[in-house]
Amino acid sequence: MEFIVRAHPLLPEFVNSTCVFPFTYGDMIYHNCISVHSSYDWCSLDKNFQGRWRYCTGKDPPVCIFPFVFKKKYFHRCTKESYILNRSWCSLTKNYNEDRKWKQCSPYNF
Repeated sequence: MEFIVRAHPLLPEFVNSTCVFPFTYGDMIYHNCISVHSSYDWCSLDKNFQGRWRYCTGKDPPVCIFPFVFKKKYFHRCTKESYILNRSWCSLTKNYNEDRKWKQCSPYNF
C-alpha cells in the first residue's frame, strides 16, 4: 500500500470528524489509532476504511494520562525522552514504569 498521506490527503472537513473503532484497514481490524503507512497515528472515519481518515489527537482512544511517571520523573505533557525515533509519546496509565502502556502523540499539540 502507498503511504497514506500521498494516497489520501487530509481534507479539512475530516479534521473534526469522529474516529470509528474498531475499523478494518487492509485485512486487519484495529481498535485504536495506528501508524500503518504513516509517520503519525491516524484513524478511519468508516468501519471499513474507504479513504476517509484523520490524524489522531490526545482525545482519541486510547487517551494519554497526565501526569505520568517515567524513569523517576513526572510528565505533564507528551515527551520525546527515550523514544529512538525522536517522536513524542505519552503514557496510557499513571505509571509507565509499571504498566509499559503508551501511544505516540499527535503531530499537532493536542
